[in-house]
Amino acid sequence: MADSDTPDLPRLLPDAVHRSVKPGTALLRLETTHAREGILDGAWWPRSRDIGAELPSLISALTEHLGPVTRVGLDGSAWDELPTRVMVDDRVVHIDSFPVGDDTVLITRGEGDLFSLLLVPPDTSPDAARAAMARAVRADNVTEARQILIDTGGGMPPAPA
Repeated sequence: MADSDTPDLPRLLPDAVHRSVKPGTALLRLETTHAREGILDGAWWPRSRDIGAELPSLISALTEHLGPVTRVGLDGSAWDELPTRVMVDDRVVHIDSFPVGDDTVLITRGEGDLFSLLLVPPDTSPDAARAAMARAVRADNVTEARQILIDTGGGMPPAPA
């Protein structure tokens, strides 16, 4: 069955992650079960630390699969500059900065439905990124984001300043 035949299922990062992707394309994987029993709900691999360039495509992709995103929480020290809000598809999305390390991104949908995404550092090799993203979306995953990055060769994310 083709992806177009199942509009309610998220499209996953293809195995051919080595080929280049168009600018503005979010490299994103989401857990495909509705149970959400794992620690993480997905994974995101931005290509740079420029949040202004990276965040709009992530929010657009998440909105397509999850519905309207109202907040994004991440570690401000992991990004070049961090605004307090961005406009994406004519909607205001608030950005919260927490000194928690840059290994996760917290996405709020609606009034409080929270999704946790593994944040794969931009300089991670394609093989390590693919392995980390695949592990993060496993329904039975009980490993925290930082440990997934270590185990898959993504290394330790930079420590907060």
